[in-house]
Amino acid sequence: MAENTQNPAAGSAPAKPKPAAPAAAKPAAPGAAKPAAPVAAKPAAAKVESSPAGVFKPPVDRPDANPYQSSRVSALGAWFQERFYVVMPIIEYLKKKEVPKHRLSFWYYFGGLGMFFFMIQVVTGLLLLQYYKPTEAEAFASFVFIQSEVPFGWLIRQVHAWSANLMIMMLFIHMFSTFFMKSYRKPRELMWVSGFILLVLSLGFGFTGYLLPWNELAFFATQVGTEVPKVAPGGAFMVEILRGGPEVSAETLTRMFSLHVVLLPGLLLLVLSAHLMLVQILGTSSPIGYKEAGLIKGYEKFFPTFLAKDGIGWLIGFALLIYLSALYPWEIGVKADPLSSAPIGIKPEWYFWAQFQLLKDFKFEGGELVAIILFTVGAIVWIMVPFLDRQASKEQRSPIFTIIGLLVLAFLLVNTYRVYAEYSALVK
Repeated sequence: MAENTQNPAAGSAPAKPKPAAPAAAKPAAPGAAKPAAPVAAKPAAAKVESSPAGVFKPPVDRPDANPYQSSRVSALGAWFQERFYVVMPIIEYLKKKEVPKHRLSFWYYFGGLGMFFFMIQVVTGLLLLQYYKPTEAEAFASFVFIQSEVPFGWLIRQVHAWSANLMIMMLFIHMFSTFFMKSYRKPRELMWVSGFILLVLSLGFGFTGYLLPWNELAFFATQVGTEVPKVAPGGAFMVEILRGGPEVSAETLTRMFSLHVVLLPGLLLLVLSAHLMLVQILGTSSPIGYKEAGLIKGYEKFFPTFLAKDGIGWLIGFALLIYLSALYPWEIGVKADPLSSAPIGIKPEWYFWAQFQLLKDFKFEGGELVAIILFTVGAIVWIMVPFLDRQASKEQRSPIFTIIGLLVLAFLLVNTYRVYAEYSALVK
């Protein structure tokens, strides 16, 4: 039998093709398309990592760090967008924010006016700081120098003084308009609380800045104003801390200056930031029942429509500020002399006249303490109004709180006029 020299498995396997000879390959024609390169097959699914223990972990889809990088903007806009893309959602939100339009919409602009006059205060205050010297020997002389020698120093000083008064006036108007429209109702309780704190801090600005010119009127008015808390328990200790001693002195000037330019601005900026954040998050409220009665005329974009109207109000406020500064300047007065007697007609600034008149009315023994208790309780009740007015939180009218607001407003206006009438007669 002949020996079988083939592979036993060769009968079932196909024969391998022979490689072509090198000379057998024909070159491609010059105009013929080149064969496409082989493409690797795409995996059916993304590779999934697995933990050492064999636990399945789904793929993590991470968003782009800058989702606005492909948006169509100018070259300058793209430059800022690439670096400050984190704030882009805030800008987009402001573009979508809307403000209701109705017959009381004009009251919305007084809050912005108050902030505008605060910004004027910051700018003019920084300019005055370049020349003001907070010492007993040089404070009054530095004010005279600013008023008479510094180019346009008189205008900066007058704008600073008038903007302080206009800022507080705008805040009072904003507070009462908010109160009567019941804009403090749920969920805007903290907006009301932060707004009231802003008003108190602004009054603190007025009180601490009153002494800085170190003239006769400011000196004795500060002495009378800081004397009031002594009748309250622990008041004498507080007065001594505020004055820096038993009497108004150079130490008092230094402490008022530090409060006016350091502590109060820092606190106000913090509270103002929180207030503005709440306004943007919660939006602008409309009066109770206006939506149901169809009194909402529509909605306008906050940016740029409402903001542009706010800017027009700022221009009008600035024109009024320059008019008052030029035609009704505040006098410097006479340098303070602690050894001299108090002049006739000593009184605080107009935003303290109502409280000042109540202290004068309570002339009986212990009357000042009663007045201080009334001020304190009234302030606590006023700041707690959003939590006490349950009807407004249910979108129902609350006439009792409206009457309370009218009584408070009448108290402020009547007592302020009484002080004005009395001291105007003394001046004449």
